[in-house]
Amino acid sequence: MAKDINPIIKMDYPDPDVIRVGDTYYMVSTTMYFMPGGALLRSYDLANWELIGYLFDTLDDTPGERMEQEQTEYAGGMWAPSIRYHEGMFYVFFLSHSGKKNYLFRSKKIEGPWEKTVVEGNYHDASLLFDGGKAYIVYGNTEIYITELNEELTGPGEGGLHRLLVKDEAHGGLGYEGAHIQKIGDWFYLFLINWPKGDVRTESCFRAKKLTDEFTGGVVLNDCRGIPGRGVAQGGIVETGEGKWYAVLFQDMGAAGRMPILIPVTWKDEFPVFGVDGKIPEKIDVKERAGYNYNPLYTSDDFYPKAGLPKNRQLSPQWQWNHQPDNKLWNLLPGGGLEIKTGKLCINLTHARNTLTQRMLWPKCEARVNIDSSKLNDGDYAGLCALQSRYAFVGIKKELGTAFLVVIVNNAEEKPGMGAADYMPGDLVEKIRLDSVSATVGIRASFKDGVDTVDFYFMDKKGVPVSVGTKHRLSFSLAHFTGNRFGLCCFSTRKMGGTATFRNFEYITD
Repeated sequence: MAKDINPIIKMDYPDPDVIRVGDTYYMVSTTMYFMPGGALLRSYDLANWELIGYLFDTLDDTPGERMEQEQTEYAGGMWAPSIRYHEGMFYVFFLSHSGKKNYLFRSKKIEGPWEKTVVEGNYHDASLLFDGGKAYIVYGNTEIYITELNEELTGPGEGGLHRLLVKDEAHGGLGYEGAHIQKIGDWFYLFLINWPKGDVRTESCFRAKKLTDEFTGGVVLNDCRGIPGRGVAQGGIVETGEGKWYAVLFQDMGAAGRMPILIPVTWKDEFPVFGVDGKIPEKIDVKERAGYNYNPLYTSDDFYPKAGLPKNRQLSPQWQWNHQPDNKLWNLLPGGGLEIKTGKLCINLTHARNTLTQRMLWPKCEARVNIDSSKLNDGDYAGLCALQSRYAFVGIKKELGTAFLVVIVNNAEEKPGMGAADYMPGDLVEKIRLDSVSATVGIRASFKDGVDTVDFYFMDKKGVPVSVGTKHRLSFSLAHFTGNRFGLCCFSTRKMGGTATFRNFEYITD
């Protein structure tokens, strides 16, 4: 039965690339500076997805990834991965903007373990292609190139193919990028995103029968799904076991992030036709697997240790750290609870080490958590945040040995080239003296119809939520380049070494 399914994942999973192996679909998505990174997802119907793991725990181990002093990798990290399955092996390729390196990960099983190889070169938004016993990378911005790799897949092959495939003529906007190349039948199909000035993101397709031939084509999709200015684009196409074709692209959904969109694809004269009459249909018919229950992409958590697993696998997979964690500064308590200890001084929460995050869910979601501040130092903050450049925070501040409930929001405007909001202390909009060292606080987020706001509360002694602070408008800032996330954070402004304990995290979607 046809039904509304878009976005197929109502969370920030940008730059999706999807393949099918047997009866199973696999997706890889950009995770940038969050660790573990390189999210891997599984589906049996293209509409429902679950997280099955990550490519890596840490990547480049740079000062920025370690958040040393005020260094960060916001808007950096791993971008636009490509996934392929070839001769019994899974491959994922991407560029790391942190280390300025290209990485190729390979594994015989999607669950890993994954072997990491550095690939010589600089390949923006690259797509991996295997054909005729050879491997190629297709990549670029405005000018899209193909480069043949050597047999070891560690760099360009000596004397191998290297040529310009497509060039975007100057139009004042974003040139062609986000390459996805696939061989289907007798043709090579090259899918690209671009953003002409005065228009929206569009999806284009070019094709050729040989990699040495001229690639010809043009725009195949220019549609916003009724959301002005937010074109759906960037991705490839995949065939079902029944012979149907679909594209998986992404769309900006405001402060909640960029989300995968499913589009039916048909064929005319061996060229793909996206949607119906150039538009993405409101209802799409997909064949769901009866009786299969997908694990949710978000979770509540009591933070009990998982017996027999190493420390970096103790947490539920829905959690990711903001940047590379310092594993000496966090701990799961035997009776339940997450301890985070500070190891640096910070001007605000965006520089805090070991902030533990989950993606926010569109069109609305809520989170609450209990915070024990008994081990905080004066000048320490611990609480729940909406993590982005224009951040928001509700939690506890310790002053002169006393715990205060505080709400802090950042309304600072970014300045070109630096993401200035990350270097502002924020505005204190609520401060209430607590008669206890602990408090349960919450954040409600709403993204419907572009509202993009959060409000805050704490639970009183009767377990009733009491509103505090004011509504805060969130944004999708290019300074971070990710959707807003719930984050559990603890940071010091005067003396390092304070510890916060978080218990009973609840992720609420009703």
